[in-house]
Amino acid sequence: MKTIIDSSANYSDKSENRLLEDNLEKRSKRRKSSISRRSFLGKSLAVGAGTIGAGLLTTIRTAEASGGLTPGDAALLRFAAAAEILEADFWIQYNELGGVQDPEVPGGTGNPDYTDAIEVLDEDMPIYIHDNTDDEITHHTFLNAYLVSKGRAPVDLEPFRTLPGSTATGSSGILRLTNLTQLTVDTSWWTRYRIDNHMATACTPQWH
Repeated sequence: MKTIIDSSANYSDKSENRLLEDNLEKRSKRRKSSISRRSFLGKSLAVGAGTIGAGLLTTIRTAEASGGLTPGDAALLRFAAAAEILEADFWIQYNELGGVQDPEVPGGTGNPDYTDAIEVLDEDMPIYIHDNTDDEITHHTFLNAYLVSKGRAPVDLEPFRTLPGSTATGSSGILRLTNLTQLTVDTSWWTRYRIDNHMATACTPQWH
């Protein structure tokens, strides 16, 4: 009886050892395959990056040899500068009424009622408006300065500043490029979002 038990135990031990060896062998194969794939991808990416880098370097050298920006590059930068000027225009209008009033973003004197209203949304809204306004001004100032540094004409939208802005307390009263007093966006989402039985329609914006 003891011999039978010993034989069974030995057979069980051998089976477990064989299973363990098989698992180790499979893991080793998977690891080698994974390493091989990573090595292939790494080499491919390195070659690709080198090719792209060489192409970019050639393009940069060609542009430098031709004296700076190509007409196409300059046109793209002017388009971006114009967009930033327009963005700055409407952010300035917000800042005059509800942003932080300081020398960084001149113009306007602030509107306490307007500021109280936007702080219902978020108490940091004045800071957010101020910083966004400052960013947009910085963006178009930088782009125009870069264009000038390369001998290209900057963007000047001042001749198009013909729209009257808000006449609310705090506004500077200057003419604008954009008009935020004629918005047609349905803002009733503010109410729908906060009423439980209207939540189903909160995700469906309505436009007039």
